[in-house]
Amino acid sequence: MKYISTRGQGQTKDFQDVLLAGLADDGGLYVPESLPTFSAEKIRSLKGLPYNQLAFEIIKPFVGGTIADDKLKQMIDESYDEFSHQAVAPLQQLGNNQWVMELFHGPTLAFKDFALQLLGRLLNHVLTERNEKAVVLGATSGDTGSAAIEGCRHSDHLDIFILHPYQRVSEVQRRQMTTVLDSNVHNIAIQGNFDDCQDMVKKCFADQSFLPENTRLVAVNSINWARIMAQIVYYFHAALMLGAPDQPVSFSVPTGNFGDIFAGYIARGMGLPVERLIVATNNNDILHRFFQNNDYRKETLHQTLSPSMDIMVSSNFERLLFDMHNRDGGAMAELMSAFQETGNIRVDDEAWQAIKALFDSSRSDDQQVCDTISTLHKKTGYLADPHTATGIRATETLELARETPVVTLATAHPVKFPDAIVKAGLDAPALPVHMTDLFEREERYDILENDLPSLKAFIQNT
Repeated sequence: MKYISTRGQGQTKDFQDVLLAGLADDGGLYVPESLPTFSAEKIRSLKGLPYNQLAFEIIKPFVGGTIADDKLKQMIDESYDEFSHQAVAPLQQLGNNQWVMELFHGPTLAFKDFALQLLGRLLNHVLTERNEKAVVLGATSGDTGSAAIEGCRHSDHLDIFILHPYQRVSEVQRRQMTTVLDSNVHNIAIQGNFDDCQDMVKKCFADQSFLPENTRLVAVNSINWARIMAQIVYYFHAALMLGAPDQPVSFSVPTGNFGDIFAGYIARGMGLPVERLIVATNNNDILHRFFQNNDYRKETLHQTLSPSMDIMVSSNFERLLFDMHNRDGGAMAELMSAFQETGNIRVDDEAWQAIKALFDSSRSDDQQVCDTISTLHKKTGYLADPHTATGIRATETLELARETPVVTLATAHPVKFPDAIVKAGLDAPALPVHMTDLFEREERYDILENDLPSLKAFIQNT
């Protein structure tokens, strides 16, 4: 398996090198040169496999022999054996052909655990083999940070610097990061928004001259292909449970950075019968505007009850645009350069219409989110977090084929967002047993201005 850059000039790499590189040399994102494809017969043969075994079958082709099978299996087992539910990603039925797939049974109670518990182990394995050290640098809108810290904190080969927007994540989300006091973990609150954090991370990757000699930056954000790879698995898991390959399935995905839903797009490209992919957004609706009106334009970032989706620019969207432009790296480089200057993308109408055959979208404001949480709880007893609520509402507002099962990805445990639950007129859920003392734990983090030289100096001097 070889990987190429979306902008055409990056060096072709194997899985291990892509894992460590994150961004390509030309500023693009790595994607497989070609996708592994599974026949209907092959997909049918995966039915009934435990999640860990299914993950091995899906992930193995992307690793391309760069990690021994027994080591890969061991890392997958270690990643998912610690999830609190035996099914790892259980399905719950909400109504006729309406389901949620709970992706919050990992150690930090969010879907990011599926990729980041594995990513931390993959990084540690490869760096140990190469006798190298690296600096993990990431930006989080809430959940990536804690999952990355949990996945990487025990590695002797990694120092971790996680940026979050100051006072723009929930208290539970913040404390899950800042109460981890390991000496290699560094939390930084940036006086800005998530896009400011993400922009600084990208600029650090573009120019790593500020780092000590023989040290490299490693990405844990979803620009790292390994994140996407691990998330493909649960689309197969849900579809197999609901009748694939003999029954198509649709998915509704709360998303801000487009990584989670892009994994569903890749699953479809591998042969999984995905009928529709629904992009569910909050007030920060750049993706919704694109899929409805071919209008991908930067606008003011809004602070909402679903902070993990408070993102103005979806960094993974470039991977879909690459396919929409017939995988022409030169055209993508020009498009992304123009986007940097104008803050706007509009694609060829024929390409846009073709992608709309698969994708649909829906936008929910805070009041609609609260109404969905309240109504759903009243009707079914199910308590959804505000991000999941955007996905559930999307399935209700869009016209979907009734005979096709629709799975909403439940991306976080509601305990992480008590303010939204209370605003919906319900009691705040109790913290799970392993987190009952979260609000009494010591916190440690640094507050920095929204300034790239200050960040680089902080990393140099830590």
